[in-house]
Amino acid sequence: MDTNFTDNFLVKENQKFNLKDFNTDYKGDLTKEEGQKMLDAEKKKLYELQEKLYADGSQSLLVVIQAMDAAGKDSLIEHVFGGVNPQGCEVTSFKTPTSKEYSHDFIWRHYLALPEKGKIGIFNRSHYESVLVCKVHPEYNLSEKVWKSTDEIDEKFWKNRYESIKDFEKHISRNGTKIVKIFLHVSKEEQKKRFLDRIAEQEKNWKFSIGDLKERAVFDQYMKAYEEAISETSKDHAPWFMIPADQKWFARLTALQIIINALEEMNLKFPELSAEDKAGLAEAKRQLESE
Repeated sequence: MDTNFTDNFLVKENQKFNLKDFNTDYKGDLTKEEGQKMLDAEKKKLYELQEKLYADGSQSLLVVIQAMDAAGKDSLIEHVFGGVNPQGCEVTSFKTPTSKEYSHDFIWRHYLALPEKGKIGIFNRSHYESVLVCKVHPEYNLSEKVWKSTDEIDEKFWKNRYESIKDFEKHISRNGTKIVKIFLHVSKEEQKKRFLDRIAEQEKNWKFSIGDLKERAVFDQYMKAYEEAISETSKDHAPWFMIPADQKWFARLTALQIIINALEEMNLKFPELSAEDKAGLAEAKRQLESE
């Protein structure tokens, strides 16, 4: 696969863009069968790079995944990361904050979930919920007990939130965490199809909630919130990628290549043994072979 093809989905720093300019059904010239073969091959490369990341132990990788309901976040994580060593990879799925989490600033709980050096951390939803769902439903911000009404939440408030996010990401980037942010861009039509599939298939019923329809009713408002948040926060050290997600297999393949590219850019190396360590290995080999 041409690794440069992922640049087509990169939102460059200071780039203003419109989500409508991104085709949710794009799959290039590939067939699903070709894409699946490539996915299997590239997963082996991811395994090797993760092993090198773990052995190097000086950096970490944070993968942020955001999307509308039914865009395929969970299945993407399963298919992309299913073959890596679980000791070096951790998924954190962020739900509605607890009362304890609300008693801290909005980034606090995300800071606690950052990956250790040598590991990959995956945020299934993230600190961006505070400028997405909380922007579409400003009443949710009242749980932080800072405001008495939504009338007090103005544009300056949102600008400050973007600045806090950028400061957070810049800080962790400076301290050895490589950041990749992925938006799975699914169409409203495809979301409807997937919701109907969840209702029709009994084994998928648990995935559907009546609350999903409430969020679907404000789909366009979410798109506007995503446009602004991504435009404000896509930086060279913490880029956003807009992945077409109507074709799940293509979204998985593209996300995998983006993650592989990020790991390769980290210039990871296996530790080099000192002369003393090499001598110790030679002695250990001698003793084992003499048994």
